[in-house]
Amino acid sequence: MLHFVLFFIFAAICLGGAINLLAQKHPISSALSLIVVMGSLAVEYLLLGAEFVAIVQVIIYAGAIMVLFVFVIMLLNAGIEEHTRGSRVALILGFPGMLALGLLISWVLVRNPEPTVPVGAEYGPANAIGRLLFHEFILPFEVTSVLILIAIMGAVVLASPMHPRFPEPEPEQRELVAAGESRSDS
Repeated sequence: MLHFVLFFIFAAICLGGAINLLAQKHPISSALSLIVVMGSLAVEYLLLGAEFVAIVQVIIYAGAIMVLFVFVIMLLNAGIEEHTRGSRVALILGFPGMLALGLLISWVLVRNPEPTVPVGAEYGPANAIGRLLFHEFILPFEVTSVLILIAIMGAVVLASPMHPRFPEPEPEQRELVAAGESRSDS
């Protein structure tokens, strides 16, 4: 019973953080709200018996990825976001799509209330997951790290101000260069 109550408390915190993420005008405040969402999801994973996924959620997502997000936001010097009314396509297709998805999930939960696989049975212990990650799946793991590094370098290049490689000479320098060229020609 306590797990049930805690699950819904942290689900409410997660939903509140997600709504706050969308409602904020400043990107840093949105990033901090996303950290709250990631933290509450980690507690949800703990309550479901997936300790490894909870630890990965905190270390990778709430830690490293969010530091990367905040770094890029500060690097790009993003200001306060201007809110618009939104697109008509999102309004026309979004609400019926959300309603249909909600009805589908409700229908599936009502038809099959008992889980067919016990919670935590598919993941296995953390050492087995680590062995899989660093032996069989080492290539996708390293490709992902290289892609993140390329994304950071791209953000730095995009955020850096455009400076010409060779600046235009001052008018006095142009005259000296022109005078030097005319002497070397004769």
